[in-house]
Amino acid sequence: MRRALVFGGSGQIGRPLLVRLRRRGWQVVAVSRGEQPAMPGVRWLRGELATVEGLPPQVDAILSCGPLDHFARWYAQSPVECPRVVAFGSTSAEVKRDSADTAERDLAARLREGEAGVLATAAARGAAATLLRPTLVYGAGGDRTLTRIAALAGRWRRFALPSDANGLRQPVHVEDLALAAFAVLDVEATHGQTYALPGGETLAYREMVARVLATLQPPAKLHLLPPAAFRALLSLAHAGGVARDFGTAALARMREDLVFDVEPARRDFGYAPRAFEPVAGMFGGSQQ
Repeated sequence: MRRALVFGGSGQIGRPLLVRLRRRGWQVVAVSRGEQPAMPGVRWLRGELATVEGLPPQVDAILSCGPLDHFARWYAQSPVECPRVVAFGSTSAEVKRDSADTAERDLAARLREGEAGVLATAAARGAAATLLRPTLVYGAGGDRTLTRIAALAGRWRRFALPSDANGLRQPVHVEDLALAAFAVLDVEATHGQTYALPGGETLAYREMVARVLATLQPPAKLHLLPPAAFRALLSLAHAGGVARDFGTAALARMREDLVFDVEPARRDFGYAPRAFEPVAGMFGGSQQ
């Protein structure tokens, strides 16, 4: 029986990945910071990544679904012997590279450094690493974008956007990401490669938000405001302690096309993500 060590197993990508591994007969050790309910075929270890105890000395694959920079530091010093590593990063490594926001630039730099670190460590150990960069994630109520939008809209039964929020997006479902992580495990062509993982449909930002609002019970109304009026409304929200981390850089990105090439992933491991068709329940309890 093949053995996997999974970091971030309790997260929005980790949980469906654990299910898929177990269905295919893998023996799994999963790490989480908090206590987790029992899961058939999964042995949970509780603790921070850098200090967790009880890790197996050898596994067939290590999969990281948590913060890439933390995983890269752990992997560089890890005694666990393993020939195969799959780690999730983010398209933010490029999208936020030249952001006007210092914190966003720092995030992009950490992601790129993490990617380079994982690849370098794997090469030094004679292991094969694959890096996966999802774009806008949804489907399990754990994301920081669409679920947050749904929560705000569910509270006020309405949501506002600037009328020029037409930048293109490719939201990707967590199940498709779990499928991708599992699919690359035995594909040699993916060794040493980094793949963007967009969703299966490209649509305008405001259309994406409209579909989210339509899943709420009752549906929330979308208001499109002149850009100047929206900026004024955002300033009022900031003054009231709402959406303070949504700054000018994030606002500008609503007008930008954030589109990624799916073809390398499709060619190398058959990646075929679904279209964006959200339904009630995908955004946690945000419709309450």
